[in-house]
Amino acid sequence: MAYLAETANPHQKAAQAPIAVLLCNLGTPEAPTASALRPYLKQFLSDPRVVEVPRLLWWVILRLFILPFRPRASAKLYKQIWTENGSPLLKISRQQQSALQDRLDAHFGAGQYQVHLAMNYGKPSFSDELAEIRKQFSDQVIVLPLYPQYCGATTASAFDALSKELRKQRWVPSLRFINGYHDHPFYIAALKASLLKDFEKNGQPQKLIISYHGTPKSYLEKGDPYYCFCMKTSRLLAEALGLSGEQYESCFQSRFGKQEWLQPYTDIRLEQLPEEGTKDVAVICPGFSADCLETLEEIAVENRDTFLHAGGESYRYIPCLNQEAEHINFLAALVQENGFSERRKSQNTMAVVVA
Repeated sequence: MAYLAETANPHQKAAQAPIAVLLCNLGTPEAPTASALRPYLKQFLSDPRVVEVPRLLWWVILRLFILPFRPRASAKLYKQIWTENGSPLLKISRQQQSALQDRLDAHFGAGQYQVHLAMNYGKPSFSDELAEIRKQFSDQVIVLPLYPQYCGATTASAFDALSKELRKQRWVPSLRFINGYHDHPFYIAALKASLLKDFEKNGQPQKLIISYHGTPKSYLEKGDPYYCFCMKTSRLLAEALGLSGEQYESCFQSRFGKQEWLQPYTDIRLEQLPEEGTKDVAVICPGFSADCLETLEEIAVENRDTFLHAGGESYRYIPCLNQEAEHINFLAALVQENGFSERRKSQNTMAVVVA
């Protein structure tokens, strides 16, 4: 009987444990140096979800042509955005984690939810965070990848990383996996609020460029819904803002390699727009939940130079939702919608807060 009482103890603790909320994002190197970029890029570019090339061929390309040279070039870019507190992506992600924890505590009471953060690549890892969840005896986990538009290279990759670690556990927790929110009304409302704040301060641009991270066109042709989800986000946001078709344009950035990627390309369109009579643009990146290298350096710096050198007169980048109150309120609502009803202390909707 003593043995049974002892082995039952973890189950009793699980009944009292908080529901774990696991936020996920892509990841970041630990430092803006070539030595730190090399293992990060190796892990990232070795993921078959990211690069769908025959493994043996890609192994040769990666080790002979990419890893010897790209880390040094990438390190120079990271140095331009690095802060005293480290990587902007990790810093903002930690702020989102803390703000969401405060929001859930305020609504449900302390101890009902515990918010964690894991990265697909680099640290904090899924392995580390799932170990922390096990220590707390949480047997109910809400997994929230912070990729609004589902994509195999991001959302599915997070699922792969999660399942890889769960395969090592004897006791697998109950899961809610949120695989995207590209058309969620509260997400669109948060984007709209962010843009209206900018328009009120800086004026409405001649054209709003809505830029998403690109993927190879072949992924779309094989059935990945990412492109369609991006287009729907743009359409819903434009409708919410009352924009006509001439007042906004969806584009795709950050292509890599020689194959065709989703078009139109952001940098090419920014180079063309001044010749077409568009001299004033604002750029938003709703596919990113937190600012990172692709927004702070590529969009805010590189593409700004491209547009102005091509004859543009006014260019501004509108930051991601980051830790803005509307964004955190939305994430809290998303957690509640996908929560475990038997553990909720309050049945009050979050819609009143978000609306």
